[in-house]
Amino acid sequence: MRFVTSRSSIPGGQPKPTSRSALSPTVARRLARRQAAQSQRQVASVDGQFHQQPNLNNQRSASTQPSANEAPQRTSLLGSRGRIGQQTPKQVPQIQALSHGGDRYGLDILAVDPHRVGSHARRPMSSTIPVELNMVIEDVHTGFVGAVLSVEKSGGRWVMVLEDRHGTRRGFPLGPGYWVEGKPVILDPPVGKPRVDTGPKSAGGRTLTASGSYRVEGQKARTARASRIWVEGRHDAELVEKVWGDDLRVEGVVVLMLDGADNLEAVMRDFEPCPTRRAGVLLDHLVPGSKESRIAERVMGMKGGENVKILGHPYIDVWQAIKPERLGLNAWPTIPRGTDIKHGTLEYLGWPHEDQTDIARGWQRILSTVASYKDLEPALLGRMEELIDFVTEPGTE
Repeated sequence: MRFVTSRSSIPGGQPKPTSRSALSPTVARRLARRQAAQSQRQVASVDGQFHQQPNLNNQRSASTQPSANEAPQRTSLLGSRGRIGQQTPKQVPQIQALSHGGDRYGLDILAVDPHRVGSHARRPMSSTIPVELNMVIEDVHTGFVGAVLSVEKSGGRWVMVLEDRHGTRRGFPLGPGYWVEGKPVILDPPVGKPRVDTGPKSAGGRTLTASGSYRVEGQKARTARASRIWVEGRHDAELVEKVWGDDLRVEGVVVLMLDGADNLEAVMRDFEPCPTRRAGVLLDHLVPGSKESRIAERVMGMKGGENVKILGHPYIDVWQAIKPERLGLNAWPTIPRGTDIKHGTLEYLGWPHEDQTDIARGWQRILSTVASYKDLEPALLGRMEELIDFVTEPGTE
């Protein structure tokens, strides 16, 4: 049985200790936990955020043991609890600073590897950069250091040539395994320069092709059609490509060489033209009574000849379809019979004309004077446009 004394019966309002313990150990622990919880709520009301206090559930010290003076100690705890709730304004910012301080390690300390990323990385990660001329590069495997002299694609892969300070040159493939300015890199092919559109413009500002049609920007060449266009030789094909190349790629028309008008009949026999697979032919010197005109008549009489269109210009060679003013001439020279038209023309111009190499170089000089359809004679322009329309009509393949 426990003896209880009233507060009013003792002078000063303090309970008089009894001979036995006023509280049991269990009650004392519960009271201590209740006091700790009340302190936590008061601190949270000041800072606006819950602050974790030391866990008193598992702390069993000598102060929790029953004693005769435990009641006055419990009273002092209540008093300290009241003082926490009455903190001065100067103490509030200190509590906030502790609760809202920055996290020096970040949200995830494993998100970034300091050994691979950062200024103090021991094994830094490789960055990808495009190779440039004169860039100084070190090969990690061999230790060779040199400046980039050239970069080209060979055998299906990109390679570069490095030259060191002694003049020694070595080739290396692009990719990983190099250092630039003390940092590991992965070398990519050089970045191509943006295309500067210098072609002719229409009155509305749209870009034109060399043939005078509107350029189709960003469109890739389509799959080749079954219909074809044939020209007599290489020079004809190169001139057609320079002026009508963009149009032919958009339409998917392939230009082939006959290697001479004499082969036209055999080529058409093998091609077997039909309504969906047409053939267009451009011949030199297609005038009445010429050899070319007789060949054209025989081809048109062949099976499927109605699906073949043979056109030509009146010039002996396609060279003369280029305006002579582009070479500083008033007219192309008249070459006597028995003299090759190309040799005679180069001789008249005063250019080398001894062998086939001289003819090829002379033709390139003449071709370089052609920039657009304006440099060609109308007799060729109209015929070529007709052939393109013929092989691209709806219903053809």
